[in-house]
Amino acid sequence: MGLNTKCFYEFGSFRLEPDEHLLLRGDKPLPLAPKAFGVLVFLVQNQGRLLSKEQIMQAVWPDSFVEEANLTVWISVLRKTLGEQEGEPRYIETVPKKGYRFTAQVKEGAAPQQLRPESPSDRPGQEVPIAMDGVAGGVGTAIILPEDKLPTVLKIDRGSRLTPAAAVRAREWPRPVAILVVAAVVCLSALLAYFVYSRSRLAPGKSPPLHALAVLPFHNLQPSAADDFLGYSLADAVITKMGYVSSLGVRPSTAIEKYRNQAIDVHKVAADLNVDTLLTANFIHEGDDLRITYQLIDAKSDKIKGKGTIDVKYDKLLRVQDSVAQEIISVLELNLTPAEAERIKPDRPIDPLAYEYYLRGVDLHGRHDFPLAIQMLEKSKDIDPNYALTWTYLGASYNSAAAFQFGGSEQYNKARAAYERALSLQPAQLEARMFLANLLIDTGRVEEAVPLLRDGLKTNPNHAAIHWELGYAYRFAGMLQESVAECEKARQLDPLVRRTNGSLLNAYLYLGEYDKFLGSLPDTDDSAFVVFYRGLGEYYQRDWGEAAKNFDRANALDPTLYTQTGKAFSYAIAHRDSEGLEILHNLEGKIQQRGVGDPEGTYKIAQAYAALGDRASALRVLRYSIENGFFSYPYFMSDPLLDSLRHEPDFPSLMASAQKRHEAFRAAFF
Repeated sequence: MGLNTKCFYEFGSFRLEPDEHLLLRGDKPLPLAPKAFGVLVFLVQNQGRLLSKEQIMQAVWPDSFVEEANLTVWISVLRKTLGEQEGEPRYIETVPKKGYRFTAQVKEGAAPQQLRPESPSDRPGQEVPIAMDGVAGGVGTAIILPEDKLPTVLKIDRGSRLTPAAAVRAREWPRPVAILVVAAVVCLSALLAYFVYSRSRLAPGKSPPLHALAVLPFHNLQPSAADDFLGYSLADAVITKMGYVSSLGVRPSTAIEKYRNQAIDVHKVAADLNVDTLLTANFIHEGDDLRITYQLIDAKSDKIKGKGTIDVKYDKLLRVQDSVAQEIISVLELNLTPAEAERIKPDRPIDPLAYEYYLRGVDLHGRHDFPLAIQMLEKSKDIDPNYALTWTYLGASYNSAAAFQFGGSEQYNKARAAYERALSLQPAQLEARMFLANLLIDTGRVEEAVPLLRDGLKTNPNHAAIHWELGYAYRFAGMLQESVAECEKARQLDPLVRRTNGSLLNAYLYLGEYDKFLGSLPDTDDSAFVVFYRGLGEYYQRDWGEAAKNFDRANALDPTLYTQTGKAFSYAIAHRDSEGLEILHNLEGKIQQRGVGDPEGTYKIAQAYAALGDRASALRVLRYSIENGFFSYPYFMSDPLLDSLRHEPDFPSLMASAQKRHEAFRAAFF
């Protein structure tokens, strides 16, 4: 079903002009992305009809495979542009599990008179006659260019209207002059359009499609406990360096960690990581000498794109990342902006022993041995306190110990101080910005996190993990559709981002779209965290049996704040309330002891208290969650797990507190 373009449509205070790609409110044009505009045109042209999601996607994306989530995002954008309030659809009605309907009354305008009848000869590349007084024979010719070769500002629409002033001026001209002017404009526009199109094809700054690259852990050809740390940490150094290149989608270290010391099947690994290029490397360390041999492999053709050998003295390890990074840029013919070229220049020299301790710390952090990672990184910064990445990973190790191992507020404070020191040394460092933002979100300061992340996207607008982290921040603040849009952008850039990032696409859960939420969970991930959330999604769907199984399994895999809360839900399902309440009281005690807690995780404790019938405890923990930075007000108002609390005297004041901060956040950032 295609778009049946008319001249214009009016509804409410809006005027929609498909031919001009214009949406006006009064006389003010409103910006809309092409796909959002296409969705709006299709809805308006079919006013009053229920349109399935498949019909809309086929109309707007006829030749592409598109996930439903993309349509959801554009519908959200349209609602915001049209000024719809939450729960008050004035224009676009959602019919659950069916599709969408445009409900406003639409007035359709008549098509304007064409400047000349369309002729069968009006085909791209054809010459057509134009009457031209004053030209020998009275006739000239113009070449009709394909519409896709005309930039928007120069495109001449055969059905376009003259403005009233222009129409008056045209009527005032003598007919021969008017014809000559129109012909000259047509010819000049065509020539300009062709010139612009030709230049645009050759423009050096035009962005090529993103390359998808995975840098695998380097393989030690003489395995030894003393040297094995180099395999993962040197790969991480290259990944970190390439993170500043916007034309390259490089998979994060968390995605490649599992390939340590493994034989590599190129096609299988490339498919698993969804990349077109792999970098593999071997190394040998003998005495003071280190030799690294590497290959860049085209995953589709299995051909080697580039290869090389790096011989360095062991005390010059820092050279490895720079040499490999330059090879990647050269072989993949990446065009770097001046800012990108500046950021991937060789790092400042660092004491060799400090750098070795840094690499050991990175390796231990990747293995989730956070206490030992802290020891290595503390030694590194004591020897050389001016290497920014040491401070970044020291902060990440303190932060991870606090978050995953019930550490206390002291570790969070040390993490924040380390991140801030890293940024004082290297203000544009993406890792420090992203890690600090995550800490700020988890510790109740989401408003401070958003500018860090948005600035990070100015450095690299195609950094999937930063888009995902921004979606995480928006979720805490209750900007759920915006959270979905950022997370889906991240998944578009890196389909594995949900697998390699600690956060999940919870915004779908909070929007009540439980099937989408469960579908967004990684199918092959059986970690305790994901299994817990699988159980929570099933709990919302009232699939009690499957929910209990997954809650129990998650807690058996790894007893954390989340999975123990899931176990309490399981006890609620089994009507073993006293056992469930005992778990929750113990968790509360640990949170109080730490002096800080994950406010989103704490919210789930409040939900579990409500499920077990302890409303007073549920309200107490809900207050703690809101006061400590989880103020997702739209979710609170629709969450069925809070229904038993809604008539409690304290509930309205809690909701008012969340609403106030949510609305202040929206006003500040949107």
